Amino acid sequence: MKTIWKFVLPVDDVVEFDMPARSFPLKVSAETGEACLWAVVDTEATKENRRFYVVGTGHPMPGGTLSYVGTFFVPTTGIVLVFHVFDGGVAR
Repeated sequence: MKTIWKFVLPVDDVVEFDMPARSFPLKVSAETGEACLWAVVDTEATKENRRFYVVGTGHPMPGGTLSYVGTFFVPTTGIVLVFHVFDGGVAR
């Protein structure tokens, strides 16, 4: 069965999730103070470890083939931090 799952996305350079194979990331956004990633998943598929990169504006990009997923904002005192999320595919 296909459905949409939400994954809490830590603000870290590299984030890995166990997700059903062939999951399709839809969006990232901040929700109640946490960054989240939503993906279409097939609940009957075997799981695989997927790698995502969280890159702050002005920070170096990781190498390799990446797919852009989205951008989210984290308000802090006096400024708003902006992060961009890229799908790095299956972690090896």
